[in-house]
Amino acid sequence: MTREPNTRLADLFGLAGWSKGELARLVNRQAAAMGHPQLATDTSRVRRWIDMGESPRDPVPKVLAALFTERLGRVVTIEDLGFGRRGRAGKAQTPDGLPWPPERTAAVLTEFTGMDLMLNRRGLVGAGAALAAGSAISGAMHDWLHTDPVLASDAPHFDDPLRIKAAQADPAAFDRYEAAPVGSLEIDALERSVEVFRLWDAQRGGGLQRKAVVGQLNEVGGMLSYHHPDHLQRRLWGVAANLAVLAGWMSHDVGLEPTAQKYFIIAAHAAREGGDRPRAAEALSRCARQKIHLGKPDEALDLMKLATSGSGPETLPRTRAMLYTVEAWAQASMGRGQAMRRTLGEAEQLFVADKGDVTPPSWMQMFDEADLHGMQALAYRTLAEHDPTAAPIAQQHAKRAMELRGGQRQRSMIFDYISMASACFIGNDPDQADTFARMALTTIPETSSHRTWDRLREMYRLTGEYADYPAISHLREDIQRTLPKGPGKSRPTSV
Repeated sequence: MTREPNTRLADLFGLAGWSKGELARLVNRQAAAMGHPQLATDTSRVRRWIDMGESPRDPVPKVLAALFTERLGRVVTIEDLGFGRRGRAGKAQTPDGLPWPPERTAAVLTEFTGMDLMLNRRGLVGAGAALAAGSAISGAMHDWLHTDPVLASDAPHFDDPLRIKAAQADPAAFDRYEAAPVGSLEIDALERSVEVFRLWDAQRGGGLQRKAVVGQLNEVGGMLSYHHPDHLQRRLWGVAANLAVLAGWMSHDVGLEPTAQKYFIIAAHAAREGGDRPRAAEALSRCARQKIHLGKPDEALDLMKLATSGSGPETLPRTRAMLYTVEAWAQASMGRGQAMRRTLGEAEQLFVADKGDVTPPSWMQMFDEADLHGMQALAYRTLAEHDPTAAPIAQQHAKRAMELRGGQRQRSMIFDYISMASACFIGNDPDQADTFARMALTTIPETSSHRTWDRLREMYRLTGEYADYPAISHLREDIQRTLPKGPGKSRPTSV
């Protein structure tokens, strides 16, 4: 007992709107439904959890996490409630308790995916939480990412829940099937499944396969509770990192922003556990992209500083080029044209310097020349909002990106169309803008990506200056018909 309030639990308790007595009754009822009919909680005990920082015994933290997850409509983990599996309640130093100790990553992964799947089954959404600030994440993870991880073979084997047989593990802490060893053939199949999910996401967006990816990640978390030989354990951590990035990207793609951020952080932890610092850096760059999309480029720069400095000397030039394009987009969002151009120049040099003599990791194989031009188009189009002279350069890069894609990776093509159309509007060429905007409208209904709709809304704003043109007037009407109109879906505003 800390004798200090558990502020995390208190904040969530306030959001839930329960009384202490009501929460006690719900805990007893939920515990019985989860196979613990002997549990008896009362109002005074709830008060001690909140006001005095008392940590309840298992399975209460897990029961509370399930209750708050259902009540708030977003994933709430044991750590979110201020209950660490080790240490003092309510005393986490950083958002999400970053960085997690090595033995916690698989447990956090499995718990979070399990809660996410529960929300999926019940049709709830994860929009009720705030994102952690980029500076808070980068500050907490800086020293952790810059040091080499302790390899599994070097870690002590005592008092470590991930190194003991699952039959001895605490069932309240690990909600997974009994751990068993897997071999290289099973991991081969898992790695192939990641490629299938990745290709599907690139072609159709994140909405249709997100649940499958989260479920697969949950299974991998169970596998990680059994300590395999180092070469297999590293591969499993790699699968976990790749699936977590995909789960985060798909969550971002459908507007589940706090959920997406958590997956990106889980991915960074998993990658580092597997000794892959470049992969951890790429996961953080996804988090930075999310921040830019949400209008927080300053926080994105904080994350990119950590990603580029912590990626390690083994990072391939093409991977560094990709990291620089994200940093450049953040700079463009802040109107820093000179810095953006300098950063994109470094990205181009690094991309050319990559001779292709080393096979890139699977998670980098989609960053090709088309993607380089696509990101340059996006950066210059973003800068054009501050400096219209950047619009023609954005058009050049968008055109080249479209030529190189050759109709592949449909979601990326839609972004290219929108970048081109937006740059044409800013560059005072509404006729060409109309052409590419309609190409985007033709293909958008075939994807399940909220991000494409968000970019379409940004383009719609730019059409306002040309609303008196008959063709653009019709385009605006078509955009309004294309954008989703269901509950919670914003409509484009008139300009």
